[in-house]
Amino acid sequence: MPSPNEKLAASMEELQRVQGERRVLRSAELSRTHRERLMRSGFLRRATKGWLFVTNPADSPDNTTGWYGCFWEFCISRCEYRFGDSWHLSPEASILQHAGATAIPSQVVVCSPIAGNHVVELPYNTSVLDLRLTREIDPDDVTANVDGLRVLTPSAALIGSSAHLFRTQRIAVTTVLAQMGDHQQLLRRLLDGAHTTIAGRLAGSFRSIGRENVADDVIRGMRSAGFNVREVCPWQDTTPVRLHRPAEHPAALRIRVIWESLRDAVIAIMPQASGLPADAGAYLGVVDDQYRLDAYHSLSIEGYRVSTELIERVRLGTWSPHSNSSDTSARDAMAARGYWQAFQQVRATVSDVLSGANAARLVRDRHQDWYRELFGPSVDIGLVTPSGLSGYRRHPTYLRGSRHVPMRWDAVPGAMKELFELMDEDEEPAVQAVLGHFLFGFIHPYADGNGRMARFIMNTMLASGGFPWISVRVADRKKYMDALEAASLDQTIEPFAEFLAERVEATGAG
Repeated sequence: MPSPNEKLAASMEELQRVQGERRVLRSAELSRTHRERLMRSGFLRRATKGWLFVTNPADSPDNTTGWYGCFWEFCISRCEYRFGDSWHLSPEASILQHAGATAIPSQVVVCSPIAGNHVVELPYNTSVLDLRLTREIDPDDVTANVDGLRVLTPSAALIGSSAHLFRTQRIAVTTVLAQMGDHQQLLRRLLDGAHTTIAGRLAGSFRSIGRENVADDVIRGMRSAGFNVREVCPWQDTTPVRLHRPAEHPAALRIRVIWESLRDAVIAIMPQASGLPADAGAYLGVVDDQYRLDAYHSLSIEGYRVSTELIERVRLGTWSPHSNSSDTSARDAMAARGYWQAFQQVRATVSDVLSGANAARLVRDRHQDWYRELFGPSVDIGLVTPSGLSGYRRHPTYLRGSRHVPMRWDAVPGAMKELFELMDEDEEPAVQAVLGHFLFGFIHPYADGNGRMARFIMNTMLASGGFPWISVRVADRKKYMDALEAASLDQTIEPFAEFLAERVEATGAG
C-alpha cells in the first residue's frame, strides 16, 4: 500500500501534468481524490465553485499574493469557458486597463449578452459581476490587451464610461486621453450615436490637458451634424493637468500624469524648503548620528530582525559570523551589512548635494550603485545570485497584503527614465522627495529592497531643500504603509504627504 508521501507525490505529478503553465484550473480537471489531497496539503485553493488556483504550501492563509498573481488569468479562463469570445470588461474597467492601472479591483464587471446578472464571490473580498448586455457585441469595439483580457477600445470605453468615472478616476482617464492618437474614430462613434452630452464631456476633458485641437474638432464635428453640444470639463473644481511633454511609453505617460496631478497637493501640505544648509559639515554629522536609528527602523519595516547591537557591530567592523553565534542569522546580518554599505554611498551623494550638485541627476546616476551595495553582501554568501545586481527586475512581482500590483517588468525602464526626468524638471524639493519616494515604490523596479531605496531617494531630495534626514519608525509602519496604499490605489497623496510632513517637523524640532 502506498505511503501518505507516495500518495501526495502521485497527486502532485497529476497536478503537474494537468497544469502545464497555468495557475487556474477547473475542478473537473482533477479527480476528487487528487483534488482533495492537494487542497489539504496547500497546493490548491478554491477560487469559487468549480474553479481552483495553484498555491504555495508555505504561504499563510492571509497571504494574498498567490490569488492576486492569478486573478486576471482566472477572469480570462472563466469567461472563455462560460462565454466563449462573446464578452469584454466593462467600459470603466477597460479604461483602467488602457491606462495601465494594475491594482486588483475589489470587483470587476464582465459584460456579455449571455451573462446572468449575478455576482461571483472570490477570495480576499474580490468578486466578478456578470452583467448581461442587451445587444450583441460589435467586434470593432473589442480588443485584447497584452495579458489577453478582452477590453473595449479606448474610443468605445470613453464613450461608454460614466461621468462618475471621469470624476473619480481622473488620472486613468487623463492617461487614456493623452495617449490617443487619431481621434477620428472617436468622433465617428460620437456622431453615429448622437452622444451630445458625452461629446461635451470629452471636449472639456481634452481641453483641460492641453489638447485644444482635439476639443475644438469634436465640438465642430458634432455641431456640423446639427447637434447642440455644450462643453463641460468634469474636473472644474481642480487644477488642470497640463502635459507639457508627451511620454515615450504608456507606462511612462501614466507616471507623468500622476506626478502632474499630485504635485500641487504635496506643495500645499509639506513645509517650505529653506535651501541648502549653511553648515554642510554639521548637517552630515547629524546624518551620521542618525544611522543607527535609521538602519534599525528601515530594516525592521521590511521584516528583518536586527538589533541595534548588530547594527553597531556592522558599523564598527566588528561583525563576525564565524566567531559570534549571534551574527550567524545570515539573511538579517547581510541586510544589516548591506544597509551600512549603501548608507555610506547615499551619505556621499548627500555631501555632493550640499555642495550644490543636482540631486535628481545624482540619484539617477547613482541609485544602481546604492542597490548593488545594499545586496552585495547577500551575493557574497549565495543568498542572492550575482545576476540579481545587474539592474531592474525581469519578472512580475506582487506585494503581500496589497491590491496594488507593480507594473509589468518590461515597462520598468521607461517608467524609471520618466521618473528621473520628472524629478530633474521639478524645482520643489518637497515634491521631488514625496513623489520620488511614492513613485519609486509604485513602479517597484527591483525584486527586493524597494522600500529602503525609496527612503534613500527621499532623504537625498530632502537634503537638497535643507530638510532634515528623516527615519520612518517601525511603530509607524501601518500608518506609513496605509498612506502608500492609498496613494497607489486611489492616487490620493494627501495622507502620505501629511505623514512625511509630520516626520520632517518632528525631526527638525528634535
